[in-house]
Amino acid sequence: MHATRRRSLAVVAATALAAPLLLGASPDRGHPSHDPAKEAAKLARHLVRDASAKDAYRHLERFQAIADASDGHRAAGSAGHDASAAYVHRLLRKAGYRVGYQSFEFVYTETLAEKLAVVSPTPREVSIRAMTYTPSTAEGGITAALTAVPTDDTTGCEAADYASETYTGRIALIKRGGCSFAEKQAAAATAGAAGAVIYNNTEGALSGTLGDVAAGKIPTGGLTRAEGEKLVADLAGGEVKVSFEIRELQEERTTRNVVAETPGGNPAKTVMLGAHLDSVTDGPGINDNASGSAGLLEVALELAESHRPIANKVRFAWWSAEENGLLGSEAYVAKLSEAQREKIALYLNFDMIASPNGAQFVFDGDDSDGVGEGPGPEGSAQLERDINAFLDSRNQPHTGTDFTGRSDYGPFIEVGIPSGGTDTGAEGIKTAEQAKTYGGEAGVAYDPCYHAACDDLDNLGMKLFDTNIDVIAHAVGTYAQDLGSLTRPVPAASSTDEQRGGGGLREGHAHGLTA
Repeated sequence: MHATRRRSLAVVAATALAAPLLLGASPDRGHPSHDPAKEAAKLARHLVRDASAKDAYRHLERFQAIADASDGHRAAGSAGHDASAAYVHRLLRKAGYRVGYQSFEFVYTETLAEKLAVVSPTPREVSIRAMTYTPSTAEGGITAALTAVPTDDTTGCEAADYASETYTGRIALIKRGGCSFAEKQAAAATAGAAGAVIYNNTEGALSGTLGDVAAGKIPTGGLTRAEGEKLVADLAGGEVKVSFEIRELQEERTTRNVVAETPGGNPAKTVMLGAHLDSVTDGPGINDNASGSAGLLEVALELAESHRPIANKVRFAWWSAEENGLLGSEAYVAKLSEAQREKIALYLNFDMIASPNGAQFVFDGDDSDGVGEGPGPEGSAQLERDINAFLDSRNQPHTGTDFTGRSDYGPFIEVGIPSGGTDTGAEGIKTAEQAKTYGGEAGVAYDPCYHAACDDLDNLGMKLFDTNIDVIAHAVGTYAQDLGSLTRPVPAASSTDEQRGGGGLREGHAHGLTA
């Protein structure tokens, strides 16, 4: 999830049922004619009551079974993702939604090798993660000297950073920060480096993407801050040689989003919610992001089962290839005309809503926290306020988190659609203050199994899962009937008025492009 917005889309070819066709549905002529706010409150209460983590867990069990039968994962372009999409499609169609697939082409990636070891002076293994869309070393890797790039606010971003040392044929050790991973490894390549190792500037593992195949110049991997700083200390004592192997399968494949909408409701006021359905290839992705997908699916089914007429059309999306760089949501938004975009009143995103050591994060739509990126498009502040108000009404604590653009709300923000949503944390480290507020263990990642094989049914915070399903249910019930809150002003608030601690939540998330 990236702080510098992506300006170039991956190559996509939309086929099958695309967004414009879904937008053409006719409004429901029988929607309620009396007080919209009362109808909204009534439907919201109904959905919050009936949608639960216990009921949504059945979908998680299904996604786990699909992964178990599909090489242990549900990555875009794989049989596991295809089966997951078919499961969602079937249930929604049976429930009465207008459901379709949106297919697009992308470059499928799968890590074949990610190894780093100090050969001399003191041999040891170093944990490293291959960056998505990295070029590969030869099988068996290379042995070369390691050279650290001098640190500043934009370490390794400019050619001048490499002027004081010789990097030809060496592995460049680069601290994260100041520009994208792609820019860092490209600058190192220009200086003659044979590979790049980027270490984190915050706690937690560093998983990242170079954005697309064309951006990759040299084999590149990510390290924790501790591992990087230890290598820097080693270099202070003299030459360090390492064995470095990064290899990644890359091939053109086709995958598809699932998009479903209510047959009724005014299409000129479309309420949209989404979650990515794909996992990484390293595991089944039950928290990331079967949790958001299952929560969204359960609320959609409860809405259909309520048989209540609604004023505004509601559209749900299960995105593919998010882990490759938000490709599914980008493909969708790229197909929308300006007129079609204007019909989408809001977009809410739910990604990782059941982290086992998590906290309750709400996207900072008005930038009242003053962290990182600025506010979202007009209306985003109201979405944040409404989610916070709901959580407050249930005495649930919450913390603001930055709109980095590193999940599927990013493409919607770029075209001016009000956006918001929740998550419960990825590889960022829980603070002592957060542990006091939310429970769990300080000094440990919100999700210790982030992007790993252990992200399975045992890797869930069920209380947070239930809370976030309630958030989804309340939002669907409210906005399906009434969009009035989106035009009500949000009082100015200082950052001290809100709980803090969300900073760094998405640092290193695989769909992030920035260093």
